[in-house]
Amino acid sequence: MSAPQEGRYDSIARRWLALVERRQAHLTELTETGRWRHYYTQAEFREEVDRLLLVREQWAMIAGVPPRGEDAEEEKEPPRPQIRQIRVPAPLWDD
Repeated sequence: MSAPQEGRYDSIARRWLALVERRQAHLTELTETGRWRHYYTQAEFREEVDRLLLVREQWAMIAGVPPRGEDAEEEKEPPRPQIRQIRVPAPLWDD
């Protein structure tokens, strides 16, 4: 059997996936520092994180990258660093 051929738009899809992963890293940083409170309410931040995780999985499927948690066969590219899922801290005030 032959290996699947790279599609015309695979490199574009991988670049969009990289952009989404950079956004995920930014939200992780906001969570760790607590700065998310300056920009979002708790509900808005939770919604933004949920939307980001959904978009990340969609771009991963389009780019042909296995979803998180599944074992992948040997890849040609080095594995990407794992970004842990964002945990939204308890609010300090009532909305």
